[in-house]
Amino acid sequence: MKRFGTKDKAKWRVVVCDSKSPRDGRFIEEIGYYDPLPKQEKLVVKEARLEYWVKNGAQVSEALKSLLRRQKKKQKAKA
Repeated sequence: MKRFGTKDKAKWRVVVCDSKSPRDGRFIEEIGYYDPLPKQEKLVVKEARLEYWVKNGAQVSEALKSLLRRQKKKQKAKA
């Protein structure tokens, strides 16, 4: 995840990058974003691209795993 935004209004981009790159450094592809500030957290991820990269050997970070789990729980609660 790559941080952007101002000091008190941070937002995150979900990116595919080489493991050797720094957090906000060079990335291969942007596949979504996360905005924690609105009343309803907003997580948008291109599922097809996420699956593609995982099939090709990419590892999902712990932070993104946690956010995806939380989003699935919220969707089940709404249904």
